[in-house]
Amino acid sequence: MAREFAIIGLGKFGSVLGRCLREKGQTVIGIDTDPDKVRLAAEYLSHAYVAEATDKTALMQLGLADCDEVIVSTGHSMEASILITLFLKEIGCKRVIVKAVSEDHEKILRKVGADAVVFPEGFAAQQLAAQLAVPGFLDYLPLGEDVVLRQICVREWAGKSLRDLDLTNQFGIQVVAIRKAGTEHFSFVPSPHKPLSAGDLLVCLGPAQAMDGLTG
Repeated sequence: MAREFAIIGLGKFGSVLGRCLREKGQTVIGIDTDPDKVRLAAEYLSHAYVAEATDKTALMQLGLADCDEVIVSTGHSMEASILITLFLKEIGCKRVIVKAVSEDHEKILRKVGADAVVFPEGFAAQQLAAQLAVPGFLDYLPLGEDVVLRQICVREWAGKSLRDLDLTNQFGIQVVAIRKAGTEHFSFVPSPHKPLSAGDLLVCLGPAQAMDGLTG
């Protein structure tokens, strides 16, 4: 079922986010003060409007309170994003996610009602650093602090079962899928009793610190 999103600020982050949401079948409203950005966004978003988002009346007229989520991506203007966030919560928006540029910015955004705050550039750098430094790293996940998804190739664990390894109780790590050596597809909810073979690929979910010490 499609949900409805609004993105305020159609710069690099906002435009890419909007395009990705549309590709996933979601309804997306784009808002920016720049007519050229709005014109370009109108080609792939559900609706795109030229509007001043620091105008509370304009936000009400656009019906943003009816959206499932509103994302504020107004570049490096801290003042604008803070004011917009405040107005969005005052008009009854269910959930407001805001792009921040610093920790102080984040603190203020949360005080005026932001439901979530993101740091896209910092997150991208963290992802790349982990991928470069940690073999098999897949992704950081928004499930808690430093929760990661990582692939581990079985070597020393060959002949043991997941029950034998007891990764959940020992390290807080859950194996969510296995691709058996020589096959192309993953099987999910793997059996804890079957012995592993050298070359099997395990997809593991758990704390980054615990994951760093595992070699398979």
